[in-house]
Amino acid sequence: MRNIIVGTAGHIDHGKTALVKALTGIDTDRLAEEKRRGISIDLGFAHLELDDVSIGFVDVPGHERFVKNMLAGVGGIDLVLFVIAADESIKPQTREHFDICRLLGIRRGIVVLTKADLVDAEVLDLVRLEAEEFVAGSFLEGAPVVAVSSASGTGLGDLRARLLETAVSVPPKDAEGFFRLPIDRVFSMKGFGTVVTGTLLSGTVAREQEVELHPASQRLRVRGIQVYGRPADRAFAGQRTALNLAGAEPSELARGMVLAEPGRFRSTQVVDSVFELLSSARPLKHRAPVHFHSGAAEVPAEVRWLDGSTALDPGGQSYARILLREPLLLMPGDRFIVRMFSPVVTIGGGMVLDSGGYRYRKGDNARERLGVLATGPVDARVALLVRESLHGMGLPELIARTGLRERRLLEAVSSQPDLLLLAHPDPWVVNRSWFDQSAARLVEALQVFHRENPLLPGMPKEQLRSGESPGAPAFLLDALLASRREIVADSDLLRLAGHSVALKEDEERAAAAIEAAFERAGLAVPSVPEVLGKSGVEPARARSLLQMLLRERRLARAGEDLVFHASAIASLRALLADRRGQRFTVPMFKEWTGVSRKYAIPLLEFMDRERVTRRQGDERVVL
Repeated sequence: MRNIIVGTAGHIDHGKTALVKALTGIDTDRLAEEKRRGISIDLGFAHLELDDVSIGFVDVPGHERFVKNMLAGVGGIDLVLFVIAADESIKPQTREHFDICRLLGIRRGIVVLTKADLVDAEVLDLVRLEAEEFVAGSFLEGAPVVAVSSASGTGLGDLRARLLETAVSVPPKDAEGFFRLPIDRVFSMKGFGTVVTGTLLSGTVAREQEVELHPASQRLRVRGIQVYGRPADRAFAGQRTALNLAGAEPSELARGMVLAEPGRFRSTQVVDSVFELLSSARPLKHRAPVHFHSGAAEVPAEVRWLDGSTALDPGGQSYARILLREPLLLMPGDRFIVRMFSPVVTIGGGMVLDSGGYRYRKGDNARERLGVLATGPVDARVALLVRESLHGMGLPELIARTGLRERRLLEAVSSQPDLLLLAHPDPWVVNRSWFDQSAARLVEALQVFHRENPLLPGMPKEQLRSGESPGAPAFLLDALLASRREIVADSDLLRLAGHSVALKEDEERAAAAIEAAFERAGLAVPSVPEVLGKSGVEPARARSLLQMLLRERRLARAGEDLVFHASAIASLRALLADRRGQRFTVPMFKEWTGVSRKYAIPLLEFMDRERVTRRQGDERVVL
């Protein structure tokens, strides 16, 4: 069955609530004050089934004081019943509600002339003409205009027929998308606990499913579901849905919060958008404070023009950055309305293009960037986001920035020659030219390293990472290295193919002298600076030669300033091997080896690390 959400719009006391009741038999005025005053103050809900179409009605208040409540209800509607009372024609909130519907991108609707029984045919025809002239050039141009009387029932049959006819033309909401439900009501029900309601924008939700509350980032469990007042195991996009939630008290939730798939999205306080200022508004200055409405949320905000303008003229359109006082969950394509602080009237609105908080730099063309995000194909938008990211983006981040499913993103990546998909450990997308240039820089870095350190066999991998790709995921460096055949990995060292350590004549003599000095000393070795100082080459080369001898295991380092020849260590191993299983103390070790405590302690700690001995309190045991 197709699910459609229909919203009412129009001036106060033009018969919106009576119309919904006449169509559905449900009185949407649920508050005692609404019944006492005879006006709608908050949102009301009803439903109707016509053939194979299930219609959920959102009845909104028409009084100017309650327009913010009206805005909380129209965000998810598919078509609007635009109500004009035949005995009053077009009034102030008729115009404001119309502007709101247009700014929210509503594409379908029916103009309903209510209270038709209160005027004669001539007046009714005049109001019809006024209505058609009013909506000319808008989404309602050419829409059905139906005159009805909710009191007598006149015209209701024609309205139901037109409603069904229009409803079947509405594209279905995306049940394959990610679950998102803006909350428009929160209450507690005896025996059930916390209940929230809203219009399911996309995806589905099932009983016992975990959901995430934004902006609180709180995980909750769906204990139960109702769709149009009836229990259900699952709710689908386009349905008015009530969720019984476990894990939160009613005081922790509020209208304007959003439930979504857990761990998928992030709330934001920075929104880049395309913005339209109504022709009836005054010029809107850069950094102007406004009320920002999206979904059921309302937060204070500041508008900043991204084209360098000091103000936007009435009727104009521009790209704007909107800074929100409080975080909201907003996705590209979400519509919003902006109202002034004083007087509190609707002045404009637009569509979210990006919620990632991109940092514009001097020389950036914001108009060009946002033009791609506003009208570009999916592959161009994905390529832009990846190009802006320092090291590329994983699919989870791309999903969070675009709201698109993984399959659609992978299709976009594969069709975009500027993008490269890395499959390890998880799909990761990079800009191809950035990848090639980064790999070339690794080769250049190794060339410089070999030139400056000819006695070293290679560059430590971590050193290359910190110098050339700080902050990048570890696997990304591996992918860059694997793309260049001339780079060879030897354990944790990297070198260019063909590079080898070639000693000069004086370096060969110095290396032999260093090794011989430690070999002659046995276990009572001299200090490292002393040996290097007598090597015959300058200190830097001498240190490199020492490192070479250590790598080749001709020498072994037992401490910061204690280096032993491999033969001395081999003799010590043989001495201890003859005492396997024996427990001994430091004095006993000094007696066996003839060394002082200066050498004994570092040597024993070295043997512990080599798993030749193991310390047990003040003693050691030979393993």
